[in-house]
Amino acid sequence: MTDHDEHDPSRPLLRRPEDGELIDVAGVAHFFRLTGEHTGGHFAFEEFHLAPGTIGARPHVHDGHDEYFYVLEGELTLHTGDGEETVGPGHLLAATRGTPHGFRNVGPSPARALCLYTPAGYEDYFRDVHAAVSAGAEVTDALLEEFRSRYRTRSFAEGPDRSQPSPPESDPDARST
Repeated sequence: MTDHDEHDPSRPLLRRPEDGELIDVAGVAHFFRLTGEHTGGHFAFEEFHLAPGTIGARPHVHDGHDEYFYVLEGELTLHTGDGEETVGPGHLLAATRGTPHGFRNVGPSPARALCLYTPAGYEDYFRDVHAAVSAGAEVTDALLEEFRSRYRTRSFAEGPDRSQPSPPESDPDARST
């Protein structure tokens, strides 16, 4: 389902439950309810679903936007820069620019959460990865690094020197973005 309707900014925008753009990337169903096209570039808003055992995103850092995760159902294991914590409905993670974060579902049931991006634009990362995979590209660390770098995003290195990008991962992105 795609959704690139023009929006008149002088009028409110009502979105129905089925309105949005579904971008399935590496086992994560990203359903963008609002994109930069709807908000004048101010923010993007998505609902995402993660099956059990799915890595949503390995630890990384954004230098160009902030992300806010709000858990609706199930559990997410969130990387906070200092380790991981498994949380359930009602928990919120604010991953502002320059802060390491990541998420996965290690629980026995699906997880559903909301994510707000400010400013908008990172939805294009998911569009780009989805288009490359649909065209036959294999999801590898190199592919993800290339796309992430276009959106001022870098991997987060664990350990004492966290300022350096992390080395390539040996598992070529086993169901993660």
